Amino acid sequence: MSPEIVIHDAVVLTVNDRNQLYERGTVVIEDGRITAVRQTQDGDASLEADHVIDGSGSVVMPGLVNAHTHLELTPLIGAFSDLDLAEMMGSMTALFGRFNEGEYKYLVDAGYELAALNFLLGGVTTINSMDVHPEAAPEIFGDAGLRGFFGLAVTDLFWDAPIDEQFERARSFIDEHHGTYDGRIQATICPHDDWSCTRELWERTAELTEDYPEVLVHTHLLELDESNTMARSNGATDSISLLDDVGLLNERLVAAHYRVADEQDIQRTAEADAGVAHCPSVFCYWNPAAEMQWTPVPELREAGVDVGLGIDDHYWHDSYSMFGEARQARLAANVKRTAGQYSSMELVRMLTIEGAHALGVGDELGSIEPGKRADLVLLDVDKPKFTPLTNVPAHVVNNAAPADVETVIVDGDILLRDRTPQTMDAEQIQERVERAVERFEEESDWEFSIGGSEPPSTVETLRDLPKRGPARLLSRLAVQSARDKFPF
Repeated sequence: MSPEIVIHDAVVLTVNDRNQLYERGTVVIEDGRITAVRQTQDGDASLEADHVIDGSGSVVMPGLVNAHTHLELTPLIGAFSDLDLAEMMGSMTALFGRFNEGEYKYLVDAGYELAALNFLLGGVTTINSMDVHPEAAPEIFGDAGLRGFFGLAVTDLFWDAPIDEQFERARSFIDEHHGTYDGRIQATICPHDDWSCTRELWERTAELTEDYPEVLVHTHLLELDESNTMARSNGATDSISLLDDVGLLNERLVAAHYRVADEQDIQRTAEADAGVAHCPSVFCYWNPAAEMQWTPVPELREAGVDVGLGIDDHYWHDSYSMFGEARQARLAANVKRTAGQYSSMELVRMLTIEGAHALGVGDELGSIEPGKRADLVLLDVDKPKFTPLTNVPAHVVNNAAPADVETVIVDGDILLRDRTPQTMDAEQIQERVERAVERFEEESDWEFSIGGSEPPSTVETLRDLPKRGPARLLSRLAVQSARDKFPF
């Protein structure tokens, strides 16, 4: 049988255990898997295959893994950028409350299309997303040929939705979507975070995982200073202990942020073989305090924790670029500490294989090796900005951008060729998004222009905020903070 795809005469960045780099290499793909990775030989350009790709002037690398993100508000990119922190959080919370009630579905659906298109154009082949209403995501990403993990966020202290209803929806979502599209689409179980969930919700999450032993648990953990305070109000010593108590601290856990993790948290996470998603840009953009602790990623990795990179709420900081996320990880860590926190190759690994391992699929994805699924990206490096092409890993994490992505392959299928999507109609998606935003503007109190955006007034935002859940959240934090200060 002839190969499906042969890529020859390319720089091949394998990201295998030895970080092999071929200056002039060939990759052969058959039946959706990589069957050969080697130095280019005479005659490779003449091999019989469905597609023979001349890789001259290209770097071939594994598809990028966005290990933690949210997609529903994608059409509102640019809307939050110039708000202050309180305005942004208030406006966002009010919107999610409306989403939770089933409003603005057309905006949510348009958001999934726009996100899928832009991540494809940027070389992101796998995403892990948590949203309020992810029902449209599996079909959109599945039809686009991409790989995705999707889950429905559940919380009892963030919005006012009955817990039974949230878990019923989560169960139905898993039943309908997990393992679809030849396994490219997987469902996840998503308790939202460790500062807006009660112990009862964590216990119910653990019960749900028993019914779906192959499904990942995706959450925000140790993101805020209030994380451990809420854990103590839930009868635990700290957040990690709470998850351990209920049976969720294990290899199925992928947790975003870990910003306030200490040495003991790191050790317990490593022992549990849980994965972490580091999202530097969102915290750099919305840093609430100059003295804020920075995520101890070097210590996590040193302890053996798989740490992938995530772009988080890309519409909060106006970037779809996972390459930019790698660069930001380096810059932020160097500023907070000192230079040299990461080598370029370490950042490449966090973009690819470590993100895959964090999501439990590192044996199948994340590196260019025989036997692995053929999820690959070709970067056009025949450009002045890449000249001379020395230190390829550094170029990838410091210099590359989505616009440099020329070809994207997932499961051996070419999804992007010569920067043209093969499975999505970019023009139609843009038109649908523009109509959705226009409709949203008419139906809401938001105003948008080429010069910026104007959110609803504070009074209108307060009117739309969830009431019962956040009131309980703030009350619990206040009571526990008082107990911590004045033990009795």
